[in-house]
Amino acid sequence: MKYAFIARESASYPILALCKALQVSRSGFYEWKHRAPSKHAQKDAALLQHLRRIHRVSRERYGLIKAWKALQQEGIAVGRNRIARLRAEHRIYAKRRRRFVLTTKSKYSHEIPPNLLNRQFTVSAANKVWAGDVTFIATQGGWLYLAVLIDLYSRKVVGWSMSRRNNSTLVNDCLIMALQRRKPEAGLIHHSDRGRTYDTKELRALFKSYGLIASMSRKGNCWDNAVVESFFGQLKNELVCDRIFQTVDVAKNSSLRIHRSVL
Repeated sequence: MKYAFIARESASYPILALCKALQVSRSGFYEWKHRAPSKHAQKDAALLQHLRRIHRVSRERYGLIKAWKALQQEGIAVGRNRIARLRAEHRIYAKRRRRFVLTTKSKYSHEIPPNLLNRQFTVSAANKVWAGDVTFIATQGGWLYLAVLIDLYSRKVVGWSMSRRNNSTLVNDCLIMALQRRKPEAGLIHHSDRGRTYDTKELRALFKSYGLIASMSRKGNCWDNAVVESFFGQLKNELVCDRIFQTVDVAKNSSLRIHRSVL
């Protein structure tokens, strides 16, 4: 490990100084350097090439877990700790998106639905609780708004819709897709934030027709809808971060690849 460190840092520091700092002999370092690499080192070198490829293809968005799973999907069996070590040694780090908040109006003229979840996101069966929210994707042609509904049991997207406008139709279409796909029994809890698009006559009519129960987060508290916030965070980190799509259609097509993988 000391010799490997010296080899990596030799471009920035004198080898003699590095050897003295790590209390190893320079002759020992050169002997190690010209020695044939061990089988373990050869496997590390091969894995490193795969990791760098995955890092490049994901636009430097994948963290440890996603990189590890990507290797598994390619049939490369390797321990997670080994991947973590190689990423750390070679400074392979995931880029993280900058946070930007686009607020929505939430003034109500009637009683606000209670927060029935109270941050209890573990559910015993499918189609018992759906959580929804709306996010935005920047394009050169303006905002593209994305609404999703996630089943808290499977953590899968059960409904989604996209539009140039953040309005009641966007949210209604998302719910209608989920209802048509899943056909839930009455009593399903529909949880969201307090955005005005989640408190319309049309949406309340859908709730009544299908026997859904409304639940809403507390004012300005994103942690009350943490599962959907986490999904949006991953989507933007992998798909949108540091990128402005040329057109709304390009953004839609790119987003569709995400949804088709989780529906």
